Amino acid sequence: MKLKTLKYTLIAAVTALSMQSCLDLDPQDQLGCDKMWTTAAEFKQFANNFYGWTRDFGSNDNGPHSDSRSDLVTFATPNEYSKGTNTIPTGDGNYSNNYAHIRRCNLLLQAAENYMNKAEIAEYIGDAYFFRAYSYFELLQIFGDAIIVTEPIDVSSTQLTASRNDRLEVARFIIEDLEKAIELLPNYADIPANEDGHVSKEAARAFLSRVALYEGTWQKFHLNNAQASSELLTKAASAAKAVMDGKLFYLFGTKDQSVALGDSAQKYMFILENEKSNPAGLQKSANHEYIFRRLHDTSLSTVGLNITHGYVDNVMWVTRNFVNLYLCQDGLPIGQSKVFEGYAKRSSEFQNRDNRMKYSLLCPGQYFWTNGNTPYYFSQTGPEGSLTTFKLLVADIPAKFSQQYTIYWVHTFKTLDELKAYSAKH
Repeated sequence: MKLKTLKYTLIAAVTALSMQSCLDLDPQDQLGCDKMWTTAAEFKQFANNFYGWTRDFGSNDNGPHSDSRSDLVTFATPNEYSKGTNTIPTGDGNYSNNYAHIRRCNLLLQAAENYMNKAEIAEYIGDAYFFRAYSYFELLQIFGDAIIVTEPIDVSSTQLTASRNDRLEVARFIIEDLEKAIELLPNYADIPANEDGHVSKEAARAFLSRVALYEGTWQKFHLNNAQASSELLTKAASAAKAVMDGKLFYLFGTKDQSVALGDSAQKYMFILENEKSNPAGLQKSANHEYIFRRLHDTSLSTVGLNITHGYVDNVMWVTRNFVNLYLCQDGLPIGQSKVFEGYAKRSSEFQNRDNRMKYSLLCPGQYFWTNGNTPYYFSQTGPEGSLTTFKLLVADIPAKFSQQYTIYWVHTFKTLDELKAYSAKH
């Protein structure tokens, strides 16, 4: 009898202990806030995750600036936007993802209120304000009106079913966040080398200018709101001037060593890798045009699409509408310009056009390196726009060149001799 009683008592005790431990577990859908936010390092680690939210070549296909959502590009299967057959989706990851980002920013801001030494975490609070503004600007561009949320919410919050705030209110909220960020973020010149890529005061001012310009022109031309437009455009001009007055940034190709690239600077700015990736022998450090940029690493943080090592043969199919948008050298569209040479030859329309056209699109007659498995292949766009691939003899190419071919497709050559001469030098 005693043994039976002891057995039942033991079972009851174990059951009670197990019930207690289950009740003490932290909910898996919530952060253990009582176990973190105790040091500046924890705030920094949390804020570092924000930097993966910015758009890159891999994530921009579905973004507010994506040409895939326009009639400018198409594919082997016609783009539904170009074709005009797109329908209203039942959901949009841009909406849910941005609100997930906003919640994480709000978590940091909420935790910062209880942190004793605010100066110690000032730049991370600035990060949260900046990236909350970044996320709301994406919502503003895609949806216009949006629900403004300033604190972490749970599944029972009434804000989940709240009405959306007016777009002007959202724009002003974004600008307020950026003004707070400017006060807290470091100056660009004060960011140490091991923190390269960190958002700065200048970046926040430049972004504020973009937001205010975007919404200021929207209020003026779409809603005829002269008062709001004047307010926002004044803010845009003031923020932009503050960045310009710092004289830290300038257009690539207009100053210092990059001048040597001439009108091809625009092409090399986007594919600058090292001294072998451009004829002027420039490093990435020669580019002072980017005020804020997302940094990538070939192993730790790869870019969505490596355009310098594998994005020639995987071309975008542009539409006639896209090509016609390039202005002529006199600054006029093709329908009004006297220097537009028409379509008599396939290369005619490339003449006297904005330089970005010839450095973004292949003109018939150009040689370039492809992404083939062998370094000796190159292609030539024929006189009628046909694409022909040739194989060079091994004797024509220096041995050292065959080991470095992956960076040489960025150059285009008018003749085969010019290509060989260039390869001999490099």
